[in-house]
Amino acid sequence: MTRRYLPPANPVYDRIMRREFSAGGVVVRRIRGEWRLAAIRPGGKPEGTWALPKGLVGRGEDPAATALREVHEETGLHGTLEGKLGDVRYVYTWAGERIFKIVSFFLVRAPHGRLGDLPPEQAFEVAETRWLALAEAPRLLAYKGEREMAERALEALAGAEAGASKSA
Repeated sequence: MTRRYLPPANPVYDRIMRREFSAGGVVVRRIRGEWRLAAIRPGGKPEGTWALPKGLVGRGEDPAATALREVHEETGLHGTLEGKLGDVRYVYTWAGERIFKIVSFFLVRAPHGRLGDLPPEQAFEVAETRWLALAEAPRLLAYKGEREMAERALEALAGAEAGASKSA
């Protein structure tokens, strides 16, 4: 009798993993000559847990539109898109199910508006909002992928300013 080789069981590949797609914003504003980033502390998270605003992309919704919607819902700010910074990919577990998630982040400028002026129906999702120095955000944000997006925003803004000073 010939034995057939079967690879060892791997729970990641043995079943189809649910996927989620989200989008969010790295919201920036120049305050007193320094770039700042709008950070949130999600509801239920301990003090000092800073994150970026993000949420699920709705059926038929464009990720860029999702990013602007989530920025408004979670920070109270309205902004303009400057471009896509990149994607963060990770796996998390919810109710015993492993979920593969991709979050697209966009650079968003918010020159006006009051941080933390949240719509009442969204206030439960966000415990606190704060402007962080963009240069320190890669150290202060709680999640690795979001720290990387803050670094990309810093690089993008530095590049834009260098280009503007050359043309002036």
